This record gives sequence, structure tokens and C-alpha cells, in this order.
Amino acid sequence: MKKKEKFTFLCQACGCQTPKWMGRCPECGGWDTLVEERIIPAGSGNPRTLAAPKPVSINSVEVTESQRLMTGITEFDRVLGGGIVDGSLILIGGDPGIGKSTLMLQVLATLSKARKKCLYVSGEESILQLSMRGKRLDSGSDSLFIVAETDLDAILSMVGKQHYDAMVIDSIQTVFHPEVSSTPGSVTQIREASMQFMRLAKTTGIPIFLVGHVTKVGAIAGPRIMEHMVDTVLYFEGDKSHIFRILRAVKNRFGSTNEIGVFEMRETGLEQVPNPSAIFLSDRSAVAPGSVVTSSMEGTRPILVEIQGLVSSSGMGNPRRTVLGLDNNRVALILAVMEKRLGMNLSGLDVFMNVIGGVKIVEPSADLAIAAALAGSFLDKPVHKETTLIGEIGLTGEIRAVSHAQARIKEASKMGFTTCLVPSSAMKQLSRVEGMTIESVSFLKDAMEVLFDGQES
Repeated sequence: MKKKEKFTFLCQACGCQTPKWMGRCPECGGWDTLVEERIIPAGSGNPRTLAAPKPVSINSVEVTESQRLMTGITEFDRVLGGGIVDGSLILIGGDPGIGKSTLMLQVLATLSKARKKCLYVSGEESILQLSMRGKRLDSGSDSLFIVAETDLDAILSMVGKQHYDAMVIDSIQTVFHPEVSSTPGSVTQIREASMQFMRLAKTTGIPIFLVGHVTKVGAIAGPRIMEHMVDTVLYFEGDKSHIFRILRAVKNRFGSTNEIGVFEMRETGLEQVPNPSAIFLSDRSAVAPGSVVTSSMEGTRPILVEIQGLVSSSGMGNPRRTVLGLDNNRVALILAVMEKRLGMNLSGLDVFMNVIGGVKIVEPSADLAIAAALAGSFLDKPVHKETTLIGEIGLTGEIRAVSHAQARIKEASKMGFTTCLVPSSAMKQLSRVEGMTIESVSFLKDAMEVLFDGQES
């Protein structure tokens, strides 16, 4: 008698499994994300004979420095922690059209020109389309092989017959396992494909890049388990209307997290930006109330960015709060501190904040610059063009020290800044920087007096 097939419902956002359909996922709260999938029973064939590995003492393992594969793209190597580690599984995500496929094709092209045999597997473009894009990017090489395939078994068979030094799967959502009944892009298919590619990378030593789609909220589509399985997760940030693209590492087993690489989108592809500070500050106005420069640490590198604030009268009952490139909650906290400690009535005004260049700042070292930009716009008084600010603001209005203050100040000095406002508690850790005047403040009120007192309204 034929057994009745069993079905379950899987959330396409988080992988939660339920026996019946629900309008809203009980785990992640997503609406209309549960999809019916057939439960695949365990195989009933002959049992496998497994050769169990023998446990060894951790002290007996001989550790050697892993030789990294350099791509020749300095900004990309920086994000990876100094190059590609053999056998690593790397997931790269970003909005459609932001440059994921372009970057991957350029990476394989540079590797192939260094006599490395590379394979680009596309599930979204034909071989003709890949060839046309490769010619536009000047990515032609006899060592770079391309194929249009979505069958997981066929892809694994290709790699088994030929040895490759690097491999790209574009994208992981298009790959399907023929024995899994669910559609490509479902939780089951993505999980199975990711597991197979992870096993391939670890057993053969081939570094594999997985290109992933993103959801409406900006997360990589598919279950979160996919991010846990890979060694490195890279996100492309930036608006498609801007020319700058920022590649950020949010997980890296072989290097620093929160490291970024800056690229500029051109007709010939992505060009790396070796000095992001100069690019982000190139169009800065000489005198502009509400414009302030701060030094943000992105991984191991300080980058100077311009923060702009605009405070204006509101024509609506509920004032607008529009924040781009900064944490909304952080800006709200600073507004509350300014009202309480400085006596500025900002609750009934529209507030707009923006970080120039499409950069996203998440660290609290930009607090003092945010407050200065808002105060400058409110008072209609500019901060001196050659002054930069670093410091975290507490709820009582105190200015707290931040990490890597010396490196931030040195970067500001290289870019021509002559004055830096820092927390008083950081002074004992700082050494003299040639051409830079370092002023210390303990409270937000003190900082406002240093920046704006004596200026004519």
C-alpha cells in the first residue's frame, strides 16, 4: 500500500516549520511567508558504511599559516581580511543592480589573468549575455570559464571533472536539487544547495562565492541558517543613484568584521577608491551651517565623512524625522539630550539628517558631530571648515571617549584639518599630531560654546 505523502509549511524568511498554514509566521512575524512543501522521507536503501574519523589531541595538530589568494583588487582583499582563504564559502548580498555580479566577474577575471582557473556559474544569464558583459568589463581570459546552469548535480559534476582555483554561483536562489520537490529559491532548496557547496569547498579547498538576493527589508533572502553556514558574509551598500558602492563584511571567520571596501561605479565596471576620505569630502562647501565632518572607524581604517543636518519649521502636526545613513534611535536620543541640556526647542521642528556619499555610520563616535550639525542649522551658524569632531554623548550631556582616537586625528590631519574637538577623557591617551590643534570638552554645552560662541548670527 502506497504511503500517503506528508506536507509541512516553511517560512521563506526564517525557515520556521509549522504543521498548518498561518497568515503570519510565529517566529519572525512575516506575513504570507509560509509555503507548503513536501516532507522527504529518509532513504530506505542499503545503509552507508561510514569511516568515522579518529579524534586527536588539539596539541598534536600542526598549525601552519594559511596562504591567502590575492585577487589584485585591494579594497576587496581588505574586506576579506587580506585575501581569499582556500576552502572558504563566501556569501555576498545586495540590492538588485548594485554591482554584485559585476564585482564577482571582475574578481574572477583578475584571478584568471594571474593564471588561476576560475568558473562562473550563472543561473540568471545566458553564456552570450555573460560574454557581452565580460567584454564590456575587459574581463576576457582563457582561464575564465562560464556556464549557464541551475541543476545542483550538474554543477557538482563539472567541478568533480575539472580542478578550479575559484568559483562563483550567481545566484544561490536559482540553484535547485532535482530530488527536492520544492521550487528553486525555497527554504529547502537554498539550505540543500548551501550545504552541498559548503561540503564541496571544505573537501576540495576551492573558495566558492555565493551571490544572494535580498528581501524588501535588506536581508539576504532565504533562511538565516545560510548565513550561519558560510565563512564570510559581505553586503553591498549604497544607493543605485549614487556612484559609490560600499562592500561591508558583517561576518568573517578569517578576518575583521565591519571592514569596508569603497568602489566607484563606472561604465567599465567597479573601480576601487583608495582614499575614500578625499572622495567623500571633495564637494564640501566652504561655509555651510549644518555641515560637520567626523572621523568614523570602518574596521581598521578611519574614514572622514560629512554629516549634514537641517532643522526647519514644520507645517504639520507631527514634525518629520528623516534620517539617512545614521541610526534613527541614536538621532532621537541626541535630540532629547539637546532639548534637556541645551534648552533648544526642537520637538516642534522638522529634522533631516544625511551622511554624504551613501555611507552608513553605526558607531556612537559620530554623536558629537550629529549634535553640532543640528545645532549649527538651528542657530544658522557654521562650524569652521577645518574643524572635525569625535565623541560619544551620554544622557546627562557628557562627552565620552571613543576608540582609536589617535588614528582618527591623524587621518583628519592628512586631509588638511587643523582643529579636532575630542572628549577630555581621551586626552591622556593622545600624542601630539603635527599641524593639528586638539581641543578637549567634557560636556555637550562646553562643545557648543567652543564651536559657536563669538560668531555673529
